[in-house]
Amino acid sequence: MTTNAPLISTTPTTRPRKVLVVSAHPEADSLTASLADFAVQRLRGAGHEVRVSDLYAMKWKAVVDADDFPDHPPRDSGGVLAAAGEATLAGRLSPDVAAEQEKLVWADAVVLQFPLWWFSVPAILKGWMDRVFTFGFSHGPEFTPFGGGGLGGRRALLAVTAGAREPAFSDRGINGPLADVLYPVQHGLLWLTGIQPMEPFAVFDANGLSEERYAEALETYGRRLDGLFTDEPVPFRSLAGGDYDHGMRLLPGREEPGTSGMALHTARPASSAADRLAG
Repeated sequence: MTTNAPLISTTPTTRPRKVLVVSAHPEADSLTASLADFAVQRLRGAGHEVRVSDLYAMKWKAVVDADDFPDHPPRDSGGVLAAAGEATLAGRLSPDVAAEQEKLVWADAVVLQFPLWWFSVPAILKGWMDRVFTFGFSHGPEFTPFGGGGLGGRRALLAVTAGAREPAFSDRGINGPLADVLYPVQHGLLWLTGIQPMEPFAVFDANGLSEERYAEALETYGRRLDGLFTDEPVPFRSLAGGDYDHGMRLLPGREEPGTSGMALHTARPASSAADRLAG
């Protein structure tokens, strides 16, 4: 697809930062790949330094196994978690995992570009998460989870394509709010390890995208990328902020009346997915 959407921001930007773009789609001419390319060009046009992990092009191994931990095979007493922690602390992770961890340490922000497959990320991206976010690197006893993990100080933007139309991802939509669908990644991976997630960007009805709607999507995506370091992140509650008891349960009365479900763990009432993603 082609468009006249600008690749360079037309609004003032913050000082140059470092951004890692992780893309997950098997087809180089896919909408996901096109959006990832646009993100790279837009960010570089704004003066940011960008590195790219195209997982399919890299032939990324998605499965965690003993090869990830040379000289530190999993044992019955501690299993994979202990082996990963030992290898992380010893600097003996497999080279591909170590390289991705180095990118995360280098980055000020991460953009995860992927299609929504079966209400989750593609297996190759899940494998990237499983293998790269090791015990002792992104989480562990030395870190306070949910706001104080090993990757604190960074931001992340999930950029998603979905085949269903936008109303299906609303409060009364059959798929549920997009924020709930993406909660395991937004809260359970990013926020647990200290990364501040932004409201996700989504292109709905992606299988029937016209040139006009594609151009509109790029305009919106461009604004979201421009605001990567200035827009407010999702206000997830910090575990250490006094809102939770020792069992990690939200204390009574901390939420706005009528709030329920996953929205309890944000510090403001959750609006609908359509409201959050508008503009």
